[in-house]
Amino acid sequence: MTSGTFRAWRVRRRPIRSLYEWSLVPQGVPEMTRYVETALSWRDSGTALPFAIVRQRDGEAIGSTRFWNIEHWAWPPEHPRQGREHPDACEIGYTWLAASAIRTGANTEAKLLMLTHAFEVWGVLRVCLHTDVRNERSRRAIERIGGKFEGVLRAHRMAADFTPRDSARYSILHGEWPEVKLRLGK
Repeated sequence: MTSGTFRAWRVRRRPIRSLYEWSLVPQGVPEMTRYVETALSWRDSGTALPFAIVRQRDGEAIGSTRFWNIEHWAWPPEHPRQGREHPDACEIGYTWLAASAIRTGANTEAKLLMLTHAFEVWGVLRVCLHTDVRNERSRRAIERIGGKFEGVLRAHRMAADFTPRDSARYSILHGEWPEVKLRLGK
């Protein structure tokens, strides 16, 4: 995706501040450029796999998401999972959508595609999702798709308001995937 594409998005889609109260969403070309450069740097180091969320009907970029904190566990030599090419666990995060894409199903579709890849192609054992503990809308959405609440990580990372953020932690385990997939496919 080029910076020109993001410039067009920014001009046409003025953000509604309350939608992004709890999420760090890049605003303007310089922030978007840094955001994309960081995502690509993490991709190149093998710790993340970023995606632009693009609406099929018109090719418009409407958001971003990524696999990150991609983990390859140190299995003992005799273990069947030792030496696997694919990760054992990962997180899905850094997800945001343009205001025009909120409540359109774009996020649910992105999660279905990503979780399908994580569990069915990579064969991960778990996928984690975090959100600001104050973000009730995001917490309910994660629970709606089948994420299990694991607890709160205190002062886990920087919040969108530049304070230490408490993160609500959720996970989906490999054995839970068939039920989650049914929920997402509805």
